[in-house]
Amino acid sequence: MILPSRAAVLRRLRPWLVPLLALALWDLGSRAGWFDPRLLPSPEAILARFRAEVANGDLGGDVAASLSRDLAGFAIGASTGVALGLLLGLSHLAERLLGPLFLAYRQVALFAWVPLLSMWFGGNEVGKIAFISLAALAPAVVNTWRGTREIPRTQVELAAVLTFGRLDFIRFIALPAALPAIATGLRTALIYAWLATIGAELFLNIAPGLGGRMNEGRETFQMDLLLTCLIVLGVLGIVFARAATAAEAALLRRRMA
Repeated sequence: MILPSRAAVLRRLRPWLVPLLALALWDLGSRAGWFDPRLLPSPEAILARFRAEVANGDLGGDVAASLSRDLAGFAIGASTGVALGLLLGLSHLAERLLGPLFLAYRQVALFAWVPLLSMWFGGNEVGKIAFISLAALAPAVVNTWRGTREIPRTQVELAAVLTFGRLDFIRFIALPAALPAIATGLRTALIYAWLATIGAELFLNIAPGLGGRMNEGRETFQMDLLLTCLIVLGVLGIVFARAATAAEAALLRRRMA
């Protein structure tokens, strides 16, 4: 068994040095009375609240609600975005008619759509999923559009020689050629959808989910609950980012195989 070198161990630990130092200072400050526990509870209090939330099942239910909401919105927004990106990239007419409209849509801040979506769909589950879908839509469209517009001319000419129909061209030429850009768009859309999930839970009607529990912690001044949810959100965000990167790499390896 070959043990990793000291330099390799240090490289792996380096990203954790600052968070561990911050945690140590936080714990030291809490024990020394530097912080008001009503505003910044100690790490020990946060850990105790986390254990209590896990034990009574509340945290698991909230995480499951947020994840299901997130994945539903991502699936709708990303699939629609890839389809629209293919249409814009492969049809000059669609690009002329819909391209300017989509570019104008991108200039509107995402959270500016909240009042309109809440009027159309309400602030309940449908409104939240619509908002998440909107967040996932733009990166999927942009990257798919760019990828299909950059298909090599030689491949287009080859398809013409082989008299490919539109569906065959999409299946055998467009999708394989644009796959790296599409994968990047899906990775970005997954991250955006997660951010929008928490935003929807914070700004629309309170419902089961991490955002709703954060609102509960704020309104009842339970800082230990609020910080527990924030830490869980950070951990889940890291997991999403790494999972999206791994999925993108797997798609590209499959393309090269």
